[in-house]
Amino acid sequence: MSRLAALLPTTFSRTIEDWLAEDIPSFDYGGYVVGNDEKVATLFCKSQGVLAGVPFFDQVFRHTGCTVTWSIEEGAEIIPLNGKVAVAEVRGPARRILMGERLALNILARCSGVASRARRLRTLADTLGFTGVIAGTRKTTPGFRLVEKYGMEVGGADTHRMDLSTMVMLKDNHIWATGSITNAVKSARSVAGFSVKIEVECQSEQEAYEAIDAGADIVMLDNFTPEALRLAVSNVKTRCLSSHSGVLIEASGGITEETAALFMLSGIDIISFGTMTQSVPHVDFSLKIAREASEPASSANGVCDF
Repeated sequence: MSRLAALLPTTFSRTIEDWLAEDIPSFDYGGYVVGNDEKVATLFCKSQGVLAGVPFFDQVFRHTGCTVTWSIEEGAEIIPLNGKVAVAEVRGPARRILMGERLALNILARCSGVASRARRLRTLADTLGFTGVIAGTRKTTPGFRLVEKYGMEVGGADTHRMDLSTMVMLKDNHIWATGSITNAVKSARSVAGFSVKIEVECQSEQEAYEAIDAGADIVMLDNFTPEALRLAVSNVKTRCLSSHSGVLIEASGGITEETAALFMLSGIDIISFGTMTQSVPHVDFSLKIAREASEPASSANGVCDF
């Protein structure tokens, strides 16, 4: 199992159990059909991508009483040949394999999709010599954040803030509600203390200067064009570097995988992508139980006995 599995909270097991309960609220009719004979199912990957979500997949089948054996390590790039490649085997009673099948595949497909995009963005940054942080955002699916943030980790991206308790991010609504960037930062610092970083979303250079002077740790230059961003970063660094050398500059807002290279500029410390989780293509997986040999027809002449 990947070392990253050690990051997961113990509560993720209960989450998996809740998801299984959601999928089987009463009778399992399909499970009745297939029964409890021991079977082996092969997990196939049918599209290119980074394998991610192994601990969640394992936990689904641990709850259903099955065992999983992996032939490919988490974090590996999978390139299917001849349409598909075997990734793992699941062993257990037929009805229990099928009990967990769809939930496990849904988790694996999305987690791997997020990891794949994260890996592509990190690889692009490395190729271009960009040494800043490639990060996701809090634009995650409600109830599914842990899986998506885990996928970022597997893909080599930073998870940014996990939730509202992790870091203070003061956006336009916070600023409008308090009257100014300075007021918002002062109020945040009064309760966040020294251990929680404060980031301010800025729409202009002047807002960036105010945020830095107010004591922000991170300044987000939001929705800048690449040309405006290049100029703003140069000006902010020149003006504030000597007195506020620890301030980080983040670029964000509408940056996609297709436009990312334009924003990988010198002086940018962080680029965050909402698209790391929004509209991300899934990696295609399927789980197939080994097929039984066909039985001979009961009547050669097509006549049925009742």
